[in-house]
Amino acid sequence: MHVVVTGGSGFIGRHVVSRLCARGDEVVVVDLKPFRSPEAACVVGDLRDPEIVARAITPGTDGVVHLAAITSVLLSAKDPHAVFQTNVDATELVLERCRELGVGRFVFASTNAVAGNVGAVTIDETVLPRPLTPYGATKAAAEMLLCAYAASYQMTTVALRFTNVYGAGMQTKDSVVARLMRGALDGGAIQIYGDGEQRRDYVYVTDVVSSIELGLALPAPDTLTIGGGKSVSMNELWQTTRAVTGVEIPAEHVPAKPGEMPAVVVDTSHAKSLGYAPTFDLASGLAATWEDFRRNGGSAPA
Repeated sequence: MHVVVTGGSGFIGRHVVSRLCARGDEVVVVDLKPFRSPEAACVVGDLRDPEIVARAITPGTDGVVHLAAITSVLLSAKDPHAVFQTNVDATELVLERCRELGVGRFVFASTNAVAGNVGAVTIDETVLPRPLTPYGATKAAAEMLLCAYAASYQMTTVALRFTNVYGAGMQTKDSVVARLMRGALDGGAIQIYGDGEQRRDYVYVTDVVSSIELGLALPAPDTLTIGGGKSVSMNELWQTTRAVTGVEIPAEHVPAKPGEMPAVVVDTSHAKSLGYAPTFDLASGLAATWEDFRRNGGSAPA
């Protein structure tokens, strides 16, 4: 396949490009940052620019993996318009280019955050989207665009709703797992909001890559919930990281953020029925992440 990976220079994107190239695909990366590897071509630029989109997605493209986005919830609350432009306007430009060229497959990185606060209800693909943040709203809006392009133009669009993605190569991320790993490396304390009993699902990055491969192969448009399949509390995540690293990572309890969801519990059975099969549980995934942090000294790989 000839596949364009937007955001291919990022944390998830680098893993996706490596997997696709290893299986023999011709890959083009489009990103704000250069892709520093000879295994794929790269177009550097902003997807809000139609000329950049046209340079990246050319005749003969079989599929697009659309990872490029602003994912910061805090930034989305501070500057919702900018996040809308990047996450929605740019997605429409990419979809429109695919329509013009007859690109048949479009895999989109979405998020379980489209569901919003559902209380104790388990989140699956049937939960009505009620996002709590501008970030979640942009992903929900982009999903609606996918539905429309699938129905109107016979494009096979697949939205993958990821939970918290972690793993090797996440040194520049500001997620909780990355903060825990940096704390283990340098002895710094991490912050735990409230009582630490809020629950989240964590999925290892190569399992996410496998779900993207699945998305590229599905015969019909779909929406899949992609996670590790077991939600754990922040306290459990902290204790498991301490056990895996062998480091007594100190913790400071701070007031919970307003509006923080008490639990995110997802049902991945639909994705599993189609062939999604995560291979990392939390302990093994954290062990692989820790080994990568130790090997790279806390710096992102080149």
